[in-house]
Amino acid sequence: MSNTSYPDISRAKSAELFEKAKQYFPGGVNSPVRAFKSVYGTPLFIERGDKAHIWDADGNEFVDFCCSWGPLILGHNNAQVREAVTAQLGKGLSFGAPTALENELAELILSNNKYLEKIRFVSSGTEAVMSAIRLARGYTKRDKIVKFEGCYHGHSDSLLVKAGSGLVTFGETSSAGVPKSFADETIVIALNDEKALQTVFEQFKDQIAAVIIEGIPANNGLLIQTKAYINFLRQITKDNGALLIFDEVITGFRLGFEGAAAYYDIQPDIITYGKIIGGGMPVGAYGASKELMSCISPDGNVYQAGTLSGNPVAMSAGIAALNILAQPDFYTSLAATTATFVQAIQEYTEQHGYELNIPTIGSIFWFAFTTNTEIRRADQIDPASMEKYKVMHRELLNRGIYMGPSGYEVGFISAAHTEEDLEKAKKAIFESLDIVFG
Repeated sequence: MSNTSYPDISRAKSAELFEKAKQYFPGGVNSPVRAFKSVYGTPLFIERGDKAHIWDADGNEFVDFCCSWGPLILGHNNAQVREAVTAQLGKGLSFGAPTALENELAELILSNNKYLEKIRFVSSGTEAVMSAIRLARGYTKRDKIVKFEGCYHGHSDSLLVKAGSGLVTFGETSSAGVPKSFADETIVIALNDEKALQTVFEQFKDQIAAVIIEGIPANNGLLIQTKAYINFLRQITKDNGALLIFDEVITGFRLGFEGAAAYYDIQPDIITYGKIIGGGMPVGAYGASKELMSCISPDGNVYQAGTLSGNPVAMSAGIAALNILAQPDFYTSLAATTATFVQAIQEYTEQHGYELNIPTIGSIFWFAFTTNTEIRRADQIDPASMEKYKVMHRELLNRGIYMGPSGYEVGFISAAHTEEDLEKAKKAIFESLDIVFG
């Protein structure tokens, strides 16, 4: 393989758009990671996508492994999803009233997911998690939440909290504008540490409403937890009258139709989902048992509402997408494709003695620049290793491969990735790694 850098792609139009965007938006973006602060160059402004490919404002074409941060499991511009959306556009964009489409999507989800009895549609993953936390507090009549360092659950106040300095401490706000009193209701501990959680329940007996964890933590690397640890979470929450919340905004309908709950064969008390249930449209949902969901207004006294909840365009897209995902062997085929892709890269790194490990599960993978093959906690990730990803990211872009603009982000394979796409990506990855380690 060549260890010669390719010339940088042209970003002239993207750079021009970025300068203009800075006049309108903080940092020139509407979501922070898009600013490309962790990698080289200015952000790419994307003009269109089709199947596994995207094109930027400068006409550069890329094989996309970001997939809109995961939900585009069918790739870009899927024909069935597009046609369903187009048909609904002719009928109306929003009514703020019930439609039969909500029933249809709910039935599709509930009839194929034994871990849920009722759901409520919202407009984003953040909103779903925020609502799940409120439900847990309302049901248990307790205030405190336990979350794990390295798990991201959206930008609601009570979850923008990072670990303090001790083994078991109240969290510290990770954003200005979050009151300390909010952080004082959130306890942050390390993943994969049974003793820490036992101590939490001893110190705050009868005060903890819920423990929340990503189905598979995948917002800060891919931190795959053991089944023994997840079983421990289920048992200790049950023993202490607290709820277990699975945030499946990434893993739900990505690992399988029943997500991480099925992977671990665990019944969480509440599960949250994101845009994948709407074919990538702005939508989310949270679900639980009939008993728990009966606490939600108008049946119960836990208030949650939204004008765009159950939006007909998003529901139409979701019905089209999930009907494809529900087909036999969809997930096994996609997981097999991903495993073959990752194995080829892993074998290349081992042959060359490169310090790289690629954790993978389902159709998700992550480049970890370390020899540690069992990274389960955020503090096991070496921040200095991100410099290697920074070089790799630039080399991949120059070879027509698009990955998330941060070494902490995972990659996704979609059903639209062809063998040709994956062969091109492997070659580009091999060459990029030769430069990183050259």
